[in-house]
Amino acid sequence: MMESIYTWSMLLSITSFAFATAMTPGPNNFMLLSSGLTFGYKKTLAHILGVMVGFPIMILAVGLGMGSVFEMYPVLYDVIKVVGIAYLLWMAWKIATSSSTIRNSDEVKKPFTFFQAVLFQWVNPKAWVMVITVMGSFITSTKHAFLQVFIIAFIYLCIGLLSTNFWALGGVYLQKFISHEKSIKLFNMSMAVLIVLSVVPFILKG
Repeated sequence: MMESIYTWSMLLSITSFAFATAMTPGPNNFMLLSSGLTFGYKKTLAHILGVMVGFPIMILAVGLGMGSVFEMYPVLYDVIKVVGIAYLLWMAWKIATSSSTIRNSDEVKKPFTFFQAVLFQWVNPKAWVMVITVMGSFITSTKHAFLQVFIIAFIYLCIGLLSTNFWALGGVYLQKFISHEKSIKLFNMSMAVLIVLSVVPFILKG
């Protein structure tokens, strides 16, 4: 049955693509790294789960029908891209100006909730590029399209479990080396700059 939907070599290709795109630097991973350092693992867990589940949900939504809406109204993609870039720039500013003593304070600023992280995928330019690329590259059969979409989403769910925890725990690990207020502040500013730089290619594409 599986061979009629995907060959094993195709499954390996999808898994390799998912691993490369999920593990490499991008807005989600930079924000998880910063959150792990600033808030610790326990308070970042909702953010982790939101990213891990949110992107496969996005794949399912686009693959099972929403993609046709964007084909009918291409301007929607441009609107989402502009909103996404603006939101990422705002998030970069929030991270850059966040308190370096946030873990020990009662400030209003809090880590992402599960639903915030899920919704963030829809305004994340990198997520849209990933969805469009994976749909165009790995949906190979109209007969088995629905099953292929579910398989791709499941693969990203599994890879997401690894990638989100890797980056968040990376931030937690850095707590051993970055504990002074100025160091945390500098780190958060660096993450903000990297988020801005990750947006530049999407801006240049126009």
